[in-house]
Amino acid sequence: MNRCFLLFVATVTVGSCSIAADDVSAGDRPNVVLIMADDMGYTDIGCYGSEIHTPNLDRLAYNGIRFTQFYNTSRCCPTRASLLTGLYSHQAGIGLMTGDRGYDAYRGDLNRRCVTLAEVLRTAGYRNYMSGKWHVTKHVSPNSDNHNWPLQRGFDRFYGTIIGAGSFYDPATLCRDNTFITPVNDPEYAPEHFYYTDAITDNAIRYLSEHATEHENDPFFLYVAYTSAHWPMHAPDKEVNKYQGKYDEGYEPVRQARFEKAKQLGVVNANCSLSPVAANWEQTPHKQWERRCMEVYAAMVDRMDQCIGRIVDQIEANGDLDNTMIVYLQDNGGCAEGYGRRSLDDQKDRFNFKPFGPNDLQTKIWPPMQTRDGRWVRTGPETMPGNEDTFVAYGLGWANVSNTPFRGYKHDGLEGGISTPFIVHWPNGISADRNGEIVNTPAHLIDLMPTFVSVAGAKYPASFAEAPIQPMEGVDLVPALQGKPLSRSQPLCFEHHGNLALRDGRWKIVSTYRRDQPRTWQLFDMDADRSELNDLSDQRPAKKADLIAKWHVWADRVGVQNWPFANKKQ
Repeated sequence: MNRCFLLFVATVTVGSCSIAADDVSAGDRPNVVLIMADDMGYTDIGCYGSEIHTPNLDRLAYNGIRFTQFYNTSRCCPTRASLLTGLYSHQAGIGLMTGDRGYDAYRGDLNRRCVTLAEVLRTAGYRNYMSGKWHVTKHVSPNSDNHNWPLQRGFDRFYGTIIGAGSFYDPATLCRDNTFITPVNDPEYAPEHFYYTDAITDNAIRYLSEHATEHENDPFFLYVAYTSAHWPMHAPDKEVNKYQGKYDEGYEPVRQARFEKAKQLGVVNANCSLSPVAANWEQTPHKQWERRCMEVYAAMVDRMDQCIGRIVDQIEANGDLDNTMIVYLQDNGGCAEGYGRRSLDDQKDRFNFKPFGPNDLQTKIWPPMQTRDGRWVRTGPETMPGNEDTFVAYGLGWANVSNTPFRGYKHDGLEGGISTPFIVHWPNGISADRNGEIVNTPAHLIDLMPTFVSVAGAKYPASFAEAPIQPMEGVDLVPALQGKPLSRSQPLCFEHHGNLALRDGRWKIVSTYRRDQPRTWQLFDMDADRSELNDLSDQRPAKKADLIAKWHVWADRVGVQNWPFANKKQ
């Protein structure tokens, strides 16, 4: 199935789209494949500076377009809410995570004043498939209200997990369509060795294959949401062995090499500076453990890249590669969280784990927990990560490497928390003479909805399922793919866990939450100082005040609450 892409000019403003479904016939609509990785930093893939082997993502980048200033929300749930809806996560009801805090912006559940990409694309004749991590609802048990599960939000098929994290060998809340399953009782998928990254891929490929056979005349939207490289550090030995010795010298040599490569590639400006190192390798007490953490992390990314290559191969085998827009991004920056980095062996005697039966569900996403065959899952520095009976996060020092050259981590409004690679590969929609080009214009998750609405010839609704729908917040990115400027009338804004930021052209303000410290803002010139090392508050107080005022206008509009806030009584 080789459909020709009909070139057209689309004009999108905040809250509206000028292209209607009738303007583009079904045969002219490109397929859309949206691939998102989990807990990875700006330079964790090769085409953005990494030493990790990612030839498939590199190939997509060098035969497509890379953005250097694309933003997520700094955390998994709000990123997924924003990505799916084209709204700021607060407007979709997930300003924090999936707990209900009692405020409309922090309900922890997609609200009905938003529509998902799948719901909108379905109205333009698309078949919609998802494989991977959902994580936008508080209803996560087998018998709970499933009104916000994928099939109820526009997808035709779903394989994946309803929650966000857990074992790669026995993921909790594993689900096919609307039915909870386990890795050993799934009648439709029984690999010899279950590994979640592979399972996400295998089921995505299955949907592509079935679509080509059963719905070849319809365009498709495929959303692939990997949990790699989120903790715990789990990877097959084959991939881990490829990286043995790669990280023996510690954090700083890897950061320096990535920094130089990123500048050579053009994904970091030549005038950018490398932020300070966050951890001292010489003072690190468990060096072999730390090396192993990063070896496994690299293996997770490597295996994911192989899987992405398999998905692309299937698209090509179906004859769809030229007319498929493939988009790759990450949900937040490198993660400095400490899950699994402390031993829990002192609690071991409190638990009497027994093997699971084939229908028994894994109920825990972090230790103390067990393997399916009843073994205690080990944590702490004495535990070399990788296998199913381990649970370790890679820690602050390697997260600092992942986010090279930036400050900050997952949760933060600093560039290390909100910056992601963003790759678009689309042969029919991107002129071949632009292959490998770089776009330096800032963009955001909110721009995906207007972009997909535009290329699909869909119509974004004013109401859906008898409920009024909030207008889109973003802009269409197609002009940027064609080498044209983007027109954005509003700044890009951020809030998560009290970490605040606003980006307006070359200027950015950031306020990082510190317990028991007064709220302060910093001002940065992103053209001259992408690493946010030189606070210009004293030099440009009027500019800073103006941007703070804009942030407050946005915060009031989308329902941001002061952090920390007490749960509002229901």
